[in-house]
Formats: sequence, structure tokens, C-alpha cells
Amino acid sequence: MIFNIKAKDAQTKARAGTLITDHGEIETPIFMPVGTVGTVKGVHQRELKNDINPDIILGNTYHLYLRPQTNILEQAGGLHKFINWDRNILTDSGGYQVYSLSANRKIKEEGVKFKSHIDGSYHVFTPENVMEIQRTIGADIIMAFDECTPYPCYYNYAKRSMHMTHRWLERCLKHLEITPFKYDYKQTFFPIVQGSTYKDLRMQSAEYIAGVNAEGNAIGGLSVGEPAEEMYAMTEVVCDILPQEKPRYLMGVGTPINILENIALGVDMFDCVMPTRNARNGMLFTAHGTININNKKWADDFSPIDEMDITFVDLEYSKAYLRHLFTVNELLGKQIATIHNLGFYLWLVREARKHIIAGDFKVWKEMMVKQMDKRL
Repeated sequence: MIFNIKAKDAQTKARAGTLITDHGEIETPIFMPVGTVGTVKGVHQRELKNDINPDIILGNTYHLYLRPQTNILEQAGGLHKFINWDRNILTDSGGYQVYSLSANRKIKEEGVKFKSHIDGSYHVFTPENVMEIQRTIGADIIMAFDECTPYPCYYNYAKRSMHMTHRWLERCLKHLEITPFKYDYKQTFFPIVQGSTYKDLRMQSAEYIAGVNAEGNAIGGLSVGEPAEEMYAMTEVVCDILPQEKPRYLMGVGTPINILENIALGVDMFDCVMPTRNARNGMLFTAHGTININNKKWADDFSPIDEMDITFVDLEYSKAYLRHLFTVNELLGKQIATIHNLGFYLWLVREARKHIIAGDFKVWKEMMVKQMDKRL
């Protein structure tokens, strides 16, 4: 992987860069649509490539391990071939899913024993077999196995968990040294900073992760219920320590405002289910604020979904028509809303990039945050 920083904003810590893997170039800042089980929900590959046009999407190790299972993916030649996607893919390690399965898992030094949400069968994730699974899935960027702590979290628990995540990282690295690539391209490994919302733990973890000297780094354990101000504070602490010349990925974040604020702190990569999940429930993100398309006020509003003169995706539908589709529970409504939201997220990070390069990112960011922080 090659990462080059093209421009830095003079008034914030935002940067515009280019990340290159064997599956192509990624312009940063970037938002990665979430394709949990090998598909971005509600979007055909044609629309994903031609309308939303992301350089990279995300897959989920936990879900892909359970279905379709790694033996199927290996027979297919990896996830890229299985889903007919010739661009970049990042996989998380399953650590967040382990966190979310708190009632059905047991964490020990060796790894995590968990119960499948599908059929109740028991499985074990260790740093070693998670590396094997991600080798088989074949993502371009793979993640270390970590524990994502909840919020709120006692200090001593967060400290113990952070140290265990660091020990797991060492095991991940050792196993990768003896595990060859399975396909005809290379994979890049990102370790993950933890430490909950405790500044000293975050600093300690960031220093440890920086010392690993990986090609890129991730920040985990945020966007799990903490106030946005605490998220920003922890992100700033970590970004000030992680190497400037390497990409930084803030996992699971977030709202459009969260993304802009974290870009200003020096983050390069984001993912979140929010644009797709909220779209299926009728919440649309626009440059002027959020819209609940189910509200009656849109029944006779024939204006475009987003009235700002931007062409981030070719959807020539009115609010009235989209509301009608939701009212009659037509699947097309969910698809249009999903394409719109993903298109908007990609437009937002691409505009951020333009303004970083142009040198007026801070002014533009503050204007956009004010506009988007409204319910229409």
C-alpha cells in the first residue's frame, strides 16, 4: 500500500491524500459504504459502481465467517470475485460484533467464545484464526483482532482490555508473518487503538500502536454511545500521536457532522451503517438537514430530495413520490433513499477533499455543520 498526502489544511488538521492498493486508488478523506454480508443493503452493484461510485467498501468478518462461510469464499477466489467487485475492500476483524453480542460471548486471553446469532452454535475467534479468516476473505485492508469496550466503561476494565488488545495485536502480527497471501494481490494490515474515553489510556494505546509501524492505523471503541464531544476529544488525542504519514481510520463513525468534525482532526477513513439503515426507515441526509420522508408535510412537495444544486447521484425523484413509495411500503422507496444517502455521504467527503486542497476547508466545514444540524 502507498499513501501520499496531497494537501493539508492550514487552519485545521484535515488532509487530502491518495491511498493505493493492488485494487486501485482511494482518494481520502473517504467514506466506505458498509457491505456487511457481501452486499451494500438495498443497492445493486450497478448502482453502487455507476451512481455512488465508492473507491472502497467494507465487509464484516464475523458475518462472512458465518455465512456464506470461508470455504465458499475460498472456492470463489475471495470476496472480490464472489460479489463481482473489482475495487477495494476493507474487512473489520469481528471485534465490534463480539462487543455487541455481550449476552452471548465469553472473553478470555486466548480469544472469544461466542454463540451465533443465526442458529445458536458456538464458535471461537482468536487473533490467529481471525487473521486466517481475513486472509481467506481476501480484503485489501484487514484489521487486528481487538476488544471494543462499551460506554460507559470502568477505568480498570478499559485498561485491562486495552492491554489485552495489545497482546492480541502481537499475536496477529506473528501469525501474519507465517501466513502467506491467498490470492494474487497483497493485503495491508491496520492495528486498532483502544482505551475507551480515558485520555491517558488513549495516549498509551496510540503510542503502542504507532510503535508497531504498520502501514495504516485504526481508532476503535468510539461511536458506541459516548457524547460527540468525548469522541472528538479522544480522536484528537490519538491523531496527534499516530504517524502523520500514514492513513487513519475511525471505525463506525458516523453522522455527516461527525465525519466533517473528525476530518478536521486528521482522520482519513470512515465507515458507518447509518446512511443505509436510516434510509430504510425513511431518514434522508441532505446538505440542508435531515428529512423524515414519512412526515405528511412531504406528501405534496414536488421539489427534489435535496434542493442544493448538487449532482452527487442521478436520482430525479421528488419528495412527494418518495414519500408515496414509503407509504405503500414499496421496496423501491428504500432503494432510492439508500442510494441518495450513500451518494450524499460520498459527495460530502469528496467536497471536503476539494476544500482542503483549495485551502478553505474550515470555513466550508463550519457552514456545512450549521446547515446539516437541522431537521427539515
